[in-house]
Amino acid sequence: MSDLRAGFAPHILAVANQKGGVGKTTTAINLAAALVEQGARVLLVDLDPQGNASTGLGVPPASRKKTTYDLLIDEIPLIETVVQTEYDGLMICPSNSDLSSADIQLVSNEKRSFLLHDALRESTVAALDLDFILIDCPPSLSLLTINALVSSHAVLVPLQAEFFALEGLSQLMLTIREVRKGANPGLRIEGVVLTMVDSRNRLSQQVEGDVRTTLGELVFKTVIPRNVRLSEAPSYAQPVLAYDSVSKGSEAYRALAQEVLARHPISHRFNEETA
Repeated sequence: MSDLRAGFAPHILAVANQKGGVGKTTTAINLAAALVEQGARVLLVDLDPQGNASTGLGVPPASRKKTTYDLLIDEIPLIETVVQTEYDGLMICPSNSDLSSADIQLVSNEKRSFLLHDALRESTVAALDLDFILIDCPPSLSLLTINALVSSHAVLVPLQAEFFALEGLSQLMLTIREVRKGANPGLRIEGVVLTMVDSRNRLSQQVEGDVRTTLGELVFKTVIPRNVRLSEAPSYAQPVLAYDSVSKGSEAYRALAQEVLARHPISHRFNEETA
């Protein structure tokens, strides 16, 4: 399997959790925006048939001429689906409800688990000069999610600070283990990020303590707070960093982006070019 990390190739992260309502799309949108704010070039691949990441970045349905459905079903080049958002350096491969039938349509395709993997490794992708590709997965362990896991270097797991948080992780971890055994042996856990944390709430504090005790270094230091501005931003089709740059939600996603960049710095691209 080719390694996209060679040269200037992007680091690919699947943002995944089969449980809905954990802040998965919110994390995908705002981490992407925060990485761009700090100098990275990012492509967000919307692999959720609900298309919330596309809407949240200001791409209305009428502007989604080619989508991830066309990418997977018709195998059109990725670069033909890419839409430049209002934010310089942040691009999206949008989605719409057509994608909801993809699982059924892909069953008979021999390459069904590798379609996204192959699309992200086309030679034309290099023209986008990307540092990161983030994949917003659907809230299920479907064939779409398998495509994301097979194509990625690592998985970032948003985890809501609630009582049954850890129980919901078990099936995702089993799926990741199965993908490692066959299609993508190099797949790893980038980290778990706690979302919707209310620091004043004793339950949130207890859940955070339990998660850190159980998962240790896998848990990002940054936690995403329960924040009104974070909830409001999607209705204005903006990342929270654009909607309210000084909100606690914005600061949290900036901190998360800094943790990711500390592991995958982008400055090497410029150093090698000028060496």
